[in-house]
Amino acid sequence: MDVVTLGETMALFTPNQSGLMRYAVSYSRKIGGAESNMAIGLARLGHRAGWISRVGDDELGKAMLHVIRGEGVNVDKVTIDPDSPTGLYFKEFRKAGDIRVQYYRKGSAASRMSKADVDEDYIKQASYLHISGITPALSASCKEMLMEAVNTAKKNDVTVVFDPNLRRSLWSEEEARNTLLDIASEADIILPGIAEGEFLFNTKDPDELGRLFLKQGAKEVVLKAGDQGTYYYNHGLSQFVPAFKVDTVVDPVGAGDGFAAGYLSGLIDGLSAEKAIERGNAVGALVTQAEGDVEGLPEMEDVQQLVNDENNSEDVQR
Repeated sequence: MDVVTLGETMALFTPNQSGLMRYAVSYSRKIGGAESNMAIGLARLGHRAGWISRVGDDELGKAMLHVIRGEGVNVDKVTIDPDSPTGLYFKEFRKAGDIRVQYYRKGSAASRMSKADVDEDYIKQASYLHISGITPALSASCKEMLMEAVNTAKKNDVTVVFDPNLRRSLWSEEEARNTLLDIASEADIILPGIAEGEFLFNTKDPDELGRLFLKQGAKEVVLKAGDQGTYYYNHGLSQFVPAFKVDTVVDPVGAGDGFAAGYLSGLIDGLSAEKAIERGNAVGALVTQAEGDVEGLPEMEDVQQLVNDENNSEDVQR
């Protein structure tokens, strides 16, 4: 296994018309979740990914397993919970550039994950453990489970990759800040956005954020600056990798998960940090051009074409 990840995936309902959702009469059903999005992204790029979670013993949970397994992600460690439902959320396209999301996840099957869901043999076979800051916000048992997974990974020399993925609505600012900083101190690689860095350290300055995250304990910091690009820091190097231009953003949700998949794909393939980030930027850009969390996740030939086109364009300009 190249990467093991863990967290909640939900059924996603999107109105079949734009505007206020109160007027919607029909919806399309998809799936979405930061960790499974990333795992599907890796599988489409030709890598082996495993996902740990819980789903309800309901049609939505069964559909979710069917889709994620069909995408090539290993779901052997997903538990079907007979007592709690699969979570769901709604994505409302009010107008161009105004997309709102409403979550209905309280008491979901995934919120009942616990340390019992952590399988050491499953995690230690992976090169990377990918985690996000959403999981510890779901419940006390989820937080315990995530820390158990981190400890298991570190014990077995599995690299811990942490995407803070801040969701303010899930917990208090104090608890979120303290928990995310605690996890950041245990991570080998951290993938924050500028806004998440500002939330944690009260500064937007990229170099200052890079220094603070390294001081917190990370060995490498990959700091995402949206459509500008991505900053990279380790204890001896800092650099900036520009984003790919996107003429029309259809749906930005899931772009960060796509970036994580592309970046980890680059690391798995032995690319330099700069080239791995370039791949992550390319995947993130492609994701924004399709509606849905996973529908725009590309295959490797799509990524390579975008990277080659960009490099050829730069050569012409020079």
